[in-house]
Amino acid sequence: WCYQSQVACDSKCKGPDAWHELYEDCNKDEQSPINIVTRKTVLDDNLTPFIFSGYQEAFSGKLINNGHTVKVSVPILATVRGGNLEGTYKAVQFHLHWGDKGGPGSEHTIDGEQYPMEMHIVHMKQRYKTLEDALKERHGVAVLGFFYEESKSDNKKYDKLIQALAEVKNTSENTIVSGISLNNLILSAENMTRYYRYDGSLTTPECTEGVLWTVFEHPIPLSEDQ
Repeated sequence: WCYQSQVACDSKCKGPDAWHELYEDCNKDEQSPINIVTRKTVLDDNLTPFIFSGYQEAFSGKLINNGHTVKVSVPILATVRGGNLEGTYKAVQFHLHWGDKGGPGSEHTIDGEQYPMEMHIVHMKQRYKTLEDALKERHGVAVLGFFYEESKSDNKKYDKLIQALAEVKNTSENTIVSGISLNNLILSAENMTRYYRYDGSLTTPECTEGVLWTVFEHPIPLSEDQ
C-alpha cells in the first residue's frame, strides 16, 4: 500500500481508495482521519484536562523511516489519563505526517483546512504488552493528535528530533534520537484544554477500528526552515 502522492511514482502500489482491496477494515464506517466540522461538534463536559506522568522524562528512542512516515519508539513509562479516557494509557510510539515541500500534510482537517504537519502519539492501555493485542479491544488504543503551524522563529525544543531526521532520509534507515521528552514536543498545559474526541481507526492499513482519537485544537509552532 502507499499514499496517494506515492501512487504516480510506483504504479504497483495501492493508494487510499484501494486500501480496502488489501485490508477490508479500510472500508468500514469509523475510519480515520476525518474532517472535523466545528459547527457540528457537541460540547462534552466529561472531556476534562489530561493528566500526564513520565512525559517530562528524557529518553533515547529508535527513529525509523518506514517509507510511509518516521516513527520514534518510546522506551520509558509515559502515561496519560483523564480526558474521559477509559483508565490509564501508556505511550508506545509517536510519528509524523507532513506534506511535500512545505505543503499541507496533516491527516485530519478542521473545517476543510489542512495543516502543514501532524503528530500522533500512540498509547495503549497499561495492561497490554503489544499494540497488536491492544487493538483487539475497542478503545484499547488511544491516539493524541497535534497539528503544526508555521512560526517566524525556530522551536528550539525540536532541535534534537530535527537533527536526527536528517539521518533517516531514505526508507528503512534508522537512528537513535537522544535527550528528547514527550513534554517538549507537545503543547503547554493551558493550550491542551480544547480538543476534539471521536471513535476512529488507525489512519493507515490495516485501518483497525476501535481507536479512541483526541485531536487538539491549538497547533504547535515550527518555523519554515525546521
